[in-house]
This record gives sequence, C-alpha cells and structure tokens, in this order.
Amino acid sequence: MVSSPSLAPAPAAITIAVDCMGGDHGPRVTLTACRAFLERHPQASLLLVGTSAALGEFSHERARIVPATEVVAMDDPIEIALRKKKDSSMRVAIQQVKDGAAQAAVSAGNTGALMAIARYLLKTLDGIDRPAIAPQLPNIKGGATTVLDLGANVDCDAEDLLQFAVLGSALVSALTGDESPTVGLLNVGEEAIKGSETIKKASLLLRTAAKSNVLNFYGNVEGNDIFKGTTDIVVCDGFVGNITLKATEGVASMIVDFLKIEYSNGLFSKFAAIVSYPVLKALKKRLDHRRYNGAALLGLRGLVFKSHGSADDVAFGYALDRAYDAARNNLLDRVRARIAHAAPLLARPQSAAPADAASLHV
Repeated sequence: MVSSPSLAPAPAAITIAVDCMGGDHGPRVTLTACRAFLERHPQASLLLVGTSAALGEFSHERARIVPATEVVAMDDPIEIALRKKKDSSMRVAIQQVKDGAAQAAVSAGNTGALMAIARYLLKTLDGIDRPAIAPQLPNIKGGATTVLDLGANVDCDAEDLLQFAVLGSALVSALTGDESPTVGLLNVGEEAIKGSETIKKASLLLRTAAKSNVLNFYGNVEGNDIFKGTTDIVVCDGFVGNITLKATEGVASMIVDFLKIEYSNGLFSKFAAIVSYPVLKALKKRLDHRRYNGAALLGLRGLVFKSHGSADDVAFGYALDRAYDAARNNLLDRVRARIAHAAPLLARPQSAAPADAASLHV
C-alpha cells in the first residue's frame, strides 16, 4: 500500500485559464461551456484568453478576459505554433499557469502544439523525461479507467512506462481519493513471458516498484481489461494508446446510432424500445464520450488539460470540471510527492537516453 503524502490544503478559490479560441468550434462552444461552468462552481473563476473581437461581449463577475492576438490552427505545424505564434491564445493561457495567475489551463486546440508549448513554458518535473496524455475511458463497473499515454509519445522505453505509471497513480489518487490505485501494463497477454523486450523490461521495473511500495502493480492486462475495469490505470505507449482511444470513440458512436435505428424501426421495435427505455437511456449516457472529455498532460510543472478538438459545450464543460477537480485536489503536489517517493527507481541508466517524442493529434 502506497502511503498518502502530507499535502497542503487546496486553495479556497480556483482560477482556470481557458484557451477560448482552440478547437474546431472556438468561442461558440468554449464561452457557452465557461458560463455553465461558473454557475456550477461558485468558488471558481476563469481567465478567458482570446481575441478581443471574439470575447468582447462576454461578461461575468468571476471571469476576466486576457487578450491574445493569434490563434493556433488545428493544422499548424508545431514549429509555427511554438516559434512564430508567440501571442496565441494557447500560449497565453499556459503562461497564466506559469505566472501563477491560474492553477490550471484548458485547451481544445492542436494536441502537438499544446504539448510542445506546455513543455517549453512549464518544463517537466524532476525525474520525468516526457509528459504523457492521460484521459479516462468508461468501464463496465460504472467508473472509468485512466489510460496513458494516449498520443504524446509514440516510441516509449521501459523507463517511460514506469514514469507513466507513477504519474497515473498520482492522478487517480487526486481524483478518487484512493491512495493505492491498481496499475496494469497493456500487453498481448497476461503472462509475464509475452510481449516485446520493452514490455518485458517495463513489467520487471513495475514489479520492482511494487515491491518497493512505490505503486500498486496488478500485472499485465489486455485491451478488453480497459473496459472491464480490471485495473484503475493502464499504461502503454502513445501509438497503441491513441489507436485505442479512436477505436473506443468509434464503437461507442456506432452503438448509440444502432440504438437510435432500433427505436425507429417497426411497431414491435418501438414497443420494445419504450419498455427498455430506462436501460437504453442509461447505456447511452454511459457510452457518451463527452462525459470523459478532458485529458491531463501529466509530468509538467503546472496543470494543463486537453479537450477533444471537436468537443461541444457539454464535452468542453467536462474538461473544465476535470481541470477544476485536479487543481482543487492538489494534483501537482501529489505528482511531486509520488515522484519523490519513486526517485531511486526513476533514475534512468546513463546509457539509456530517452528517444525524441513524437506528437499525435488526439
């Protein structure tokens, strides 16, 4: 059992910086979500970052507009976003976290650009080589499984996967209160002899970490275990994780569409659908990917959350809620405490330099 770190109490008021220009829909979605968020959280305040023309008419006593003159497009190369657009809404929002004006930042913009800018401005925590994207996917237990990495790092070595496990444990602990969440390593089978050399080495590192009371390692898990809720956390490289995310969204949408078709076909189908409506409604809600929107960029010296680029106001609101909960529950302090506890195991061999990270668009 991993001991609970002694942490300072969360601040009474939380301020979140919002990149209002990012994503496929921009202010039309983000501003609607921000207003609803402020009504749900009377202790929260927002810094709305964007162009004056787009945000000028928004008014709320707990919201302040922070001007930015540029916008990072969804198809902008990372180099353009990082080096050329230095007054983008994305960069200015993250700068608010660096300056201490906000406890977290949220953006639905270009994933690669967000990761690059966040890493450049905030830097990684000591002991962490590369940040990871950590969303939650629904499971049949009625909760969610945290999976990382979901697209920030395509090529990962065993040490990276150990770091992801430590980061994911801190996130789940902050959001659920469980100080010893279970960690599974995604593999082609449960047996220790299966998998690539990287996975086998990662399994050994995770077992050593468990024996040292750094984390609660369950063992190898397979893809279906994510949705069974076999473990609280599943670690994998970003290539596999991103494919898993996209496949999950596609299957969920297909099932919801199927339910709609069944409801509209024939008298008997309509009668059966009416009788089973409460169950179908609950299933549709469970599969609604909007409820799980908002992925933490873990491993940075500040809190940044990524919303899906196509998010509507409901989905973007969930991303704001996740950022708020993470800040309110001292996620950053918890991550630091976990890393400090795991420091002897996180030290990478001098010959094993981390490979360059590659970004995918989540």
